[in-house]
Amino acid sequence: MGDIKTSNKHYMYAIGIDIGGTNTDIGLVSPAGEVVARKNLPTAQYSDANLYADDLAKTIQELIAEQKVEVKGIGIGAPNGNFYTGCIENAPNLNMKGNIYLAKMMEERLHLPAVITNDANAAAYGEMVYGGAKGMKNFIMFTLGTGVGSGIIVDGKLLYGHDGFAGELGHTIIFPEGRDCKCGRKGCLEQYTSAGGIRKTCLDMMSQDPYYDGILSKVPVEEIDSKMIGDAANAGDELALKVFEYTGNILGLAMANAVAFSSPEAVFLMGGPVKAGKVLLDPVMKSFDHNVLSNYRGKIKIMVSQLKQNDVAILGAAALVS
Repeated sequence: MGDIKTSNKHYMYAIGIDIGGTNTDIGLVSPAGEVVARKNLPTAQYSDANLYADDLAKTIQELIAEQKVEVKGIGIGAPNGNFYTGCIENAPNLNMKGNIYLAKMMEERLHLPAVITNDANAAAYGEMVYGGAKGMKNFIMFTLGTGVGSGIIVDGKLLYGHDGFAGELGHTIIFPEGRDCKCGRKGCLEQYTSAGGIRKTCLDMMSQDPYYDGILSKVPVEEIDSKMIGDAANAGDELALKVFEYTGNILGLAMANAVAFSSPEAVFLMGGPVKAGKVLLDPVMKSFDHNVLSNYRGKIKIMVSQLKQNDVAILGAAALVS
């Protein structure tokens, strides 16, 4: 691939990449912090990391060429992305297995500096720079999607830990010997509060209620997803409401546990399931208030991300190269 020339770095654009288990969103971010153009790759279709890197680099080149701009670097938010090593390390939600040194792969293909971090870390950074966490120096972000991630800001800085993997709250165990998790253990938070976890809860409840004849009973089982369950809950479907009450209780408990180690000003929530609104947030807040240590009660805000779901991780990733 040819070199992409760069100059006048303070006024140039950046590429922000949000790698999810299902899709990869690539955005061109302006110096003002706006996603001015974007493209998409179906992450789930790739099991070969080199092929993925080739197609990702090609897509980035196309995006830059179409917009006729110069860029200063590439920021990547990815599951199990390690800021220190530039590597995606054994991400359970990706079909590409093992260690993927994606930052180096992008630099080799595009001849631009590249940096990588955990996708939830990128979301948290984006919220701090561009969103509802402006001015905050201590907060936690939970991202609910294919998996459940978290980004932790302490004293205005992302918390990485000694090896780059701080903040895996989605893999804290909620139910010992609970549902099998892709990480190889059982009962992790993401198995109950991710989009897939919500679907599992719904199917379990439907199987236990042979007399259920609500909205979701009219839908083929294979078509039911978390958005559909959220829509049903907001339409008053009793079983769907029970699903979100159960989910919210678990998430609120996990949030109450999480604040004990960093005493944040706020906990932010983002991701598809959060779009269900009050049917999720009301039980989350009730559970959080019930379970949080009295030292923190009444001091911590529970907030929904104020950035567009599809922009926050891209903006955060792009900000890493500013």
